Amino acid sequence: MAYPKSLTPEQALQKARHYCGYQERCHQEVKEKLYGFGLHKTQVEQLLSQLIEEDYLNEERFARQFAGGKFRMKNWGRNRIQNELKQRQVSDYCIRKAMKEIPDDDYQATLDKIASVKWESLADSAKLVRVKKTQDYLLYKGYEWENIQAVIKKLQGRPD
Repeated sequence: MAYPKSLTPEQALQKARHYCGYQERCHQEVKEKLYGFGLHKTQVEQLLSQLIEEDYLNEERFARQFAGGKFRMKNWGRNRIQNELKQRQVSDYCIRKAMKEIPDDDYQATLDKIASVKWESLADSAKLVRVKKTQDYLLYKGYEWENIQAVIKKLQGRPD
C-alpha cells in the first residue's frame, strides 16, 4: 500500500511494530514495508536494528514458525520450504534450524498420506499417467526424489 506522504521514523516504527506484532515477519518483508513508508536507507537500517533489539523481529523464530506452519497446514516438503525461505533471504543457519522443526516420522507419515490420496484420486488413469502425475504433484509439494520413488513403489505394491 502506497502512502501519500512519507512517515516520520517514529510513525514508521509504530506501524512496523504493529506489522511485526500481528504475525512473524522476515527481515526482507519489514525492510520493504519501511521503504514503502518513504524512509531512507539509514533510517530503515536503524529501525530494523531497533525492531530486532525489541524482539519484534527475529529471523530464526520466523523461519521455525514458517517451516512448521507450511509443513502442517499445506503439507509442503523440505525442498519447497527451503526454497521459499531462501527467496525471503533467510540465512542458511536459520533455514537449518527451521528444518529441525519437522520430525522425520511426521514427515514420512505426511508424505505417505498425501501420496496415497493423490494416487487414489487418479484411479481411473493409466498406470504410467498415475505414476507421473503423483510424482509431479509430490515434487511440486517439495518432497525429495528418493522419498517419492520409495512411496510410489509402495503404492504400486512393489517391494523395495
